[in-house]
Amino acid sequence: MKRIKKKRKLLSGMFLGLGLLVSLAACGGQESSKAESLSASSSNDKKKEVVIAEPVHSTGYLPLYVAVDQGFFEGIEVTITTLAGGGAHTNAVLTDEAWGFIGGPEHNAFAKAKGAELRSIINVVNRGNVYFTAAAGGETPTEDLAAYLKGKKIATGFFGGTPNSITRYYLAQIGLDVDKDVTLLEVDNGAMPAILEKGQADVAVISEPVLTQGIEEGIWTEPIVNVPQDLGPYAYSTINIKQDTIENDPETVKAFVEGMLKGLRFVEENPEESFKIAQKEFPTMDTALLQKTIDRSYEDKLWEFSGEVTKESVETNLAVVKNAGLLERETSYEEIVDVSFVKP
Repeated sequence: MKRIKKKRKLLSGMFLGLGLLVSLAACGGQESSKAESLSASSSNDKKKEVVIAEPVHSTGYLPLYVAVDQGFFEGIEVTITTLAGGGAHTNAVLTDEAWGFIGGPEHNAFAKAKGAELRSIINVVNRGNVYFTAAAGGETPTEDLAAYLKGKKIATGFFGGTPNSITRYYLAQIGLDVDKDVTLLEVDNGAMPAILEKGQADVAVISEPVLTQGIEEGIWTEPIVNVPQDLGPYAYSTINIKQDTIENDPETVKAFVEGMLKGLRFVEENPEESFKIAQKEFPTMDTALLQKTIDRSYEDKLWEFSGEVTKESVETNLAVVKNAGLLERETSYEEIVDVSFVKP
């Protein structure tokens, strides 16, 4: 399986080439010329390493994992590294420790406000990948969602993170004031099962696979708010790179985008094979739980199989972060997105 960190394989190839060069050089001038020719050829054939930083290892990023596993990236060696915590994945690109990162285009807008130029080049997750769920055994949700949520304690992610921003945005959309009408408990996603079990919160805003796991364990209900369906197209996670990379190395960008498009197409057309690759990426996850998680992703249209980062999806993304007070500067679509490689 082709996955994270393949430098060992690359190094062994380098030592093999070096040994061949020394051997040929010992055979005289004619063989030395051949050695030089082989060395140049080996140098030209060496694949460029492209490192993608992800904030978490997520089932939502399955198209990328499929593209790596199936060898869809031609002429480049794509590796994936998980960098959790704040803007670590963004900073990795800004400091050239990574070629690209997975995150919403709002990160490009944040960076632009500080003078950096980043662009989203292809879509990965095109829906707000979070769900509102109610504690099992608690008050039964009513059709009037605003009335039901008013006065409730709602557990969500930390401020500044996308789940938190979506929570605030959705509550505002249904007419609730987050400072007056509800109590937000801003916690780590993994702590939410315990918080709801202890009765410290009435509602949780969570993502997969924690959602399905909690349902199976009887901690909370099926979603009372399906954000992917309710908010529609939303540039939740895109591949983002430096503008300089687009200008100075378009061939690598082209190779990466073409590989991702093949990965997206494979996920669309081969659900069973894609699930097998998901099992390799998440070997410790219960098979039935993983299957339900992947099934939900298809049902809720998590992926934009064309790869396009649409203006509509970006507008929703920016509206969410602006509502949370995270972005004050007006940012145009063209300033943070470049889909010319998806739609040449």
